[in-house]
Amino acid sequence: MIWKHQPAIEGMNAMSAGTLNEALGIEFTEFGPDYLKARMPVDSRTVQPFRILHGGASGALAETLGSVASVLCVEDPTKESCVGIELSCSHLRSAREGTYVTGTVRPFRIGKKIQVWNIEIQDEKGHLVCVSRLTIAVVQR
Repeated sequence: MIWKHQPAIEGMNAMSAGTLNEALGIEFTEFGPDYLKARMPVDSRTVQPFRILHGGASGALAETLGSVASVLCVEDPTKESCVGIELSCSHLRSAREGTYVTGTVRPFRIGKKIQVWNIEIQDEKGHLVCVSRLTIAVVQR
């Protein structure tokens, strides 16, 4: 298990109140020994004018997953902050309005100062919609 702090789905969703996560409908759904999952609706909040998932919404889901995962992996979140320093997204296929996409984050590297995360976003049929890499800097508060 990679987590230094046990993920709690209810707690992560409660922390989303009043944030971009809530505005986009992002909801944490599952975790395992080395992954965390969240889903996001493809609806009026997350589509572009052609009624398909906006790439920026995919980026927001990816950064949300990586950022939360990174905090769960530091020794003391009251003394360390995890800040995104680079996000790269490759958009592979569209997702249509009226569905959900699910993101899964797993680590490439969890270091004391730098973490690198892989995020895969899939549609309801399991097709890859977007693959992302997020680099996190762990800094002292």
